[in-house]
Amino acid sequence: MRNKNSHFFLYYTHWIKFAFQALRNRYMKNLNFNYIENLCKYQRQRTWEVSVGMTRLGGDNPIRIQSMTDTDTKDTEATVNQIIKIIKAGADYVRVTVKGIRDAENLRNIKRELVERGYNNPLIGDIHFNPKLAEIAARYISKVRINPGNFYDKRAQFKHLIYTDEEYKDELKKIEEQFIPFLEMLRSTNTALRIGANQGSLSDRIMSRYGDTPAGIVESVMEFLRICKRVNFNNVVISIKSSNTRMMVYTVRLLSLKMRLEDMEYPLHLGVTEAGEGEDGRIKSAVGIGALLADGIGDTIRISLTESPEREVPVARKLINHFKSYQDHEPITAPMHAQTNPFEYERRSTRPVMNMGGKFLPVVVADLGERSLQEILPIRGKLIPDYFLSGNKILDIEGNIYPIISLEEYLFESTRWGRMKFIRTNKMDFDRFMDQHPEIITKLKQTRKTVLVLESFNKNPFAELRAFFMMLETHIWKVPVILYRRYDERSLEDLQIKASADLGGLFIDGYGDGICISNDSDTTTFTELKDLSYGILQASRMRVSKTEFISCPGCGRTQFDLHETTLKVKEHFKHLNHLKIGVMGCVVNGPGEMGDVDYGFVGAGNGKVNLYKGQQLFKRHIPFEEAVGELEGLIRENGDWTDPEK
Repeated sequence: MRNKNSHFFLYYTHWIKFAFQALRNRYMKNLNFNYIENLCKYQRQRTWEVSVGMTRLGGDNPIRIQSMTDTDTKDTEATVNQIIKIIKAGADYVRVTVKGIRDAENLRNIKRELVERGYNNPLIGDIHFNPKLAEIAARYISKVRINPGNFYDKRAQFKHLIYTDEEYKDELKKIEEQFIPFLEMLRSTNTALRIGANQGSLSDRIMSRYGDTPAGIVESVMEFLRICKRVNFNNVVISIKSSNTRMMVYTVRLLSLKMRLEDMEYPLHLGVTEAGEGEDGRIKSAVGIGALLADGIGDTIRISLTESPEREVPVARKLINHFKSYQDHEPITAPMHAQTNPFEYERRSTRPVMNMGGKFLPVVVADLGERSLQEILPIRGKLIPDYFLSGNKILDIEGNIYPIISLEEYLFESTRWGRMKFIRTNKMDFDRFMDQHPEIITKLKQTRKTVLVLESFNKNPFAELRAFFMMLETHIWKVPVILYRRYDERSLEDLQIKASADLGGLFIDGYGDGICISNDSDTTTFTELKDLSYGILQASRMRVSKTEFISCPGCGRTQFDLHETTLKVKEHFKHLNHLKIGVMGCVVNGPGEMGDVDYGFVGAGNGKVNLYKGQQLFKRHIPFEEAVGELEGLIRENGDWTDPEK
């Protein structure tokens, strides 16, 4: 194992260094060494236009929305009815499961029935393992999705851990010999191709050289894209997905960079796999997808919820519409040399102030609104905020009061020196104040009892807040920062989507030592706002405060009631906040996509499930009605169970 790890680690570090150096050389003139054209300006990244039936994506087309059926594709009536529901909800494309020859052949009947009912929206076939299915499906639908990790390769079995350069080249040559005729068939049928890589389904060849890393996932896609480019087949869409938002964001950014280096502009499909259901699924999707949409990356999206597929579409529409509000924002400037590494997690270095900054977890500051601390304490719930915002002061759980002051008060009132305080500001005010009073630089560097409460009034808060952190890094200011956003949303779902999209990507990049969210509308409660803050920190993997459930949306491969089972699992295990638990509909991507869970629950067909501890299969073919109890038993056997509080 040691030799294997060192082998792919050397390739991985060399790959990253090469990518950085190549991009630095290419963009040296404007000092913009980034995976997008401008970190401080919202603009859609330039991509090639792709035809998917009569609905084009990429180029100047709007961001497209899609969902996926969870019916048996052999059941024409059920599948057609669900497709129509998804279309009526507002989806541009609908994807269907193709798991066998009968599924592939029945696409003809499904398409014919839809056209007869007046629906000619593009259909996408989801293919794994079997190229023959893709060839059949391409006759009847507008796009096929293949997984580079298991389409010609087999998913990693870890049987061949070391590949020589010659062996690696031979494998690539075999793929090319099979892939080029497939592309020519797609060209002849005018069928688009989606190359969709998942973190959990990389081949032995990729795993041996790169490991389960962003570089490995990206290279698994680039191998296929280089062939597409060589034969001038450009009707291609790419996706890279993971249930880990950090991994998903870093990997898509790395792919964006790599494509720019190799003069490729293929459009991108975005999604967080196994996001879950309810508010957790919405927050997690908005954090991961939003971090990329904020940078103009993404031409089509799918929100993967463990719910009825048509419920995914309105969430996707709200997320897209939110980023439309970023357009034509006021100019933002930042020192580009101070950007963080966009491909790996590294938390911003700060001096600790009380329990903020340093190595402390990001804190949650809950807005009391018009209420007092005494009124709130009895209803604070299990997730207790670290601090409370009340007007121009912040309180801790014991009732100690810390003032919130302006930059002027901080610089000119000597009575504040030596006392714990919070400074509330935004980048535009800070820049103006610093120009007039450059001495604030020295004072902020010297302070040991100051925390910034940072907000943004720019239409593009994501970029402006990021630019502020880049400015702090330039001056080597180690002051902790609480990210603060005020909204006026009457819908809790709208608030969850917008706040997660605005702030989640900043935490993914290691920015921020705390979070505070206010909502001027009286339709949200103190508990909902506080729980949203915790949810954003958990979705961005900055602070785990409850059991993390990783559940897929289900598809035609799922043969039990996935949504009902997920709800049972969440209810039964929600008190185990030290664990990650996966609930997967099938074995196609299930075991891989729950790669970092502690325990997993994976559909095995015919109403049966398999139970995992980590990646190890422990119990096979358990009737799904009994699986919750069996999973508890497995957790107890391994000493990870604690009884819930009464």
